[in-house]
Amino acid sequence: MSDIATSPAATPMRWYVVHAYSGMEKAVERNLRERIERSGMQAKFGRILVPTEEVVEMRNGKKAVTERRFFPGYVLVEMVMDDESWHLVKNTSKVTGFVGGAKNRPVPISEDEVMKIVNQMQEGIEKPRPKVEWEVGEVVRVKDGPFTDFNGVIEEVNYDKNKLRVSVTIFGRATPVELDFHQVEKV
Repeated sequence: MSDIATSPAATPMRWYVVHAYSGMEKAVERNLRERIERSGMQAKFGRILVPTEEVVEMRNGKKAVTERRFFPGYVLVEMVMDDESWHLVKNTSKVTGFVGGAKNRPVPISEDEVMKIVNQMQEGIEKPRPKVEWEVGEVVRVKDGPFTDFNGVIEEVNYDKNKLRVSVTIFGRATPVELDFHQVEKV
C-alpha cells in the first residue's frame, strides 16, 4: 500500500455525528476548534455544526426570537477519519463518543442527511418557527381573555399571524374563537 492512499488529500472528508453532553453542544464545538488548532490538524477537519433553528416565543406579550437545538446532545463534524483524528474528537471535553458503527470505527452519515439538516437550519433563520407546535384537533385550555379556563379543540392554525381558531363549548354550543398562541396552553 502506498503513502498516497493514506494521505488526507486522497481520503475525502465525511460527516460524523458526535454525541455531547446535552446543553454543551456549543462548548464542544468551541473545544474541538481549539484542539484542532493546537494540534495542527486543520487539514483533517472541515465544518463543525451544532444543528439549531430560530424559534419565536411569546415573553410578557412580546415576540422573542431564540435559538433552539433540534438535535440536542449532537454535533456534526466533517473530518477525515483516522486514529489521530478519532482520538482528538473522542478525548475532547464534554464529548461522550461517536454515534453509529463500531466503538472505535464510527460510520459517517450521508451528504443527503447533512443537507436536510443544513436546509432545516436555513429555514429556521429565514422563517423562525413558533416554540410550541399546534395541531388541528388538539385539545387546549384557554389561559387568557374572556374564555379563561375553557377547554377547546383547535380547528385552524395560522403560524403567520400566531393565531388559532379554537372551538370552545359555551352553554352547550361549540363556538369558534380566534386566539393568540400565548392565550392557550396544551392540556
